[in-house]
Amino acid sequence: MSENIDALNQEYGHLDPLPLLELFLKRYKGAITLASSLSPEDQVLTDMVMQVDPETMIFTLDTGRLFPETYELMERTNARYNTVIQVFFPERDAVEKMVNSKGINLFYESVENRKLCCHVRKVEPLQRAFNGMKVWICGLRKEQSVTRTHLRKIEWDEGNRMLKINPLIDWTGEEVWTYIRQQHVPYNPLNDRGFLSIGCQPCTRAVEPGEDERAGRWWWENPELKECGLHRRHHSTDTAH
Repeated sequence: MSENIDALNQEYGHLDPLPLLELFLKRYKGAITLASSLSPEDQVLTDMVMQVDPETMIFTLDTGRLFPETYELMERTNARYNTVIQVFFPERDAVEKMVNSKGINLFYESVENRKLCCHVRKVEPLQRAFNGMKVWICGLRKEQSVTRTHLRKIEWDEGNRMLKINPLIDWTGEEVWTYIRQQHVPYNPLNDRGFLSIGCQPCTRAVEPGEDERAGRWWWENPELKECGLHRRHHSTDTAH
């Protein structure tokens, strides 16, 4: 798959986000989905996807620990684009077992506990959302953190056995916000209060001046290891994983 990914990047890696989306949305219609965390990047991609093919499935993961502002943004986004963002929840039994054995805020105790919580609340529901899908549209950007500088516009996700495209991978934060303002894209009001990367409420804080955009996520952990498991990098000869 590494050779195919290299070829895809050579052929299409120069495309701007909208043309890239047009290409993949047409080629994989019915088997391509946007996984949205309702971040500024995902809101930009939602706006673009709705321009190209409003029938495309857009989904989000409700971990049960989100900010009220995130739910409000979901409603505003649905109304703006006359769509319904599909919501996937964690399995009840798995959440109950985890919380009853390790505590409601287990993620503060260890990295292992935090990864377990992310797996139960995010990774497993994501895998269900991908059922029948061949391509995952994602809002990752290199500028976001040290864990994402290696990413390319088109990748192979070995864990989910599907293509992943990152149309905004080379965009700066300024470009994202310029688009949002020019196109009047709905966004989370917490962004205006220093919350530059918003996940679960107990694991998100505002970012301090000089910190990178994801410094407010799991701020008690090593920044080089801070990923929830949705974007795992598998070690092999394929540098696009």
